[in-house]
Amino acid sequence: MSDELTGSQVPPRTPSARPRRKAASGAGTPRTNATRDPERTSAAILEAATREFTEKGFGGARIDAVAARAKINKRMIYHYFGDKEALYVAVLESAYVAIRTAEHGLHLTQRGPAEAMRELALFTWQYFLDHPEFLSLLATENLHKAAYLKRSARIFDLHSPLVATIKGLLERGVAERVFRADADPVQVYISIASLGFFYLSNRYTLSVIFGRNLTRADQTDAWGEHIVQVILGYLRP
Repeated sequence: MSDELTGSQVPPRTPSARPRRKAASGAGTPRTNATRDPERTSAAILEAATREFTEKGFGGARIDAVAARAKINKRMIYHYFGDKEALYVAVLESAYVAIRTAEHGLHLTQRGPAEAMRELALFTWQYFLDHPEFLSLLATENLHKAAYLKRSARIFDLHSPLVATIKGLLERGVAERVFRADADPVQVYISIASLGFFYLSNRYTLSVIFGRNLTRADQTDAWGEHIVQVILGYLRP
């Protein structure tokens, strides 16, 4: 069996599918009790695949390498996720689930609108700093014009609550006369994310061009505050 998986070899299954009683033979050594702990096995595969796709992109990533990183038999990957493309989509979904789940923990609806918007901006910036793999995956998928993300049946529903939350903040801000009345929630979030994404994706070239080390902690802290001021400045009535 070649390293590149195809849909005709094994039909894709969801990570929650019950594994077979006996793992199929193949390259690599199966993780102990892998078939008895599907959640742990699935998580190990996703973690390993995230590293592989982050470091090598979609084209350079190999299923054998994912199996080696996860310390499992590579047939377990076929069993849980199907082919390479399905695994990649699962990695993208997992990355979005992680950031959306973390955002939910901010409890933005329990804060004043201006405070909540500040927290969202700072959180997003810090998340990008702490999770470079997230930005790498986004860059890779944009090179493919979101061809694989379009295959996800979950992606819109994952983001709808975020848009609804921001919309609610904007509406409360208008009612309290601290926000302008014509702000679009999607545009506001794209503005927050783009201010962080551009900085980090270009920080090395920008450091050389402007003679300033943009990777230093004082520089990244200052940029986080800049993002806040730009967003709140725009939202001001």
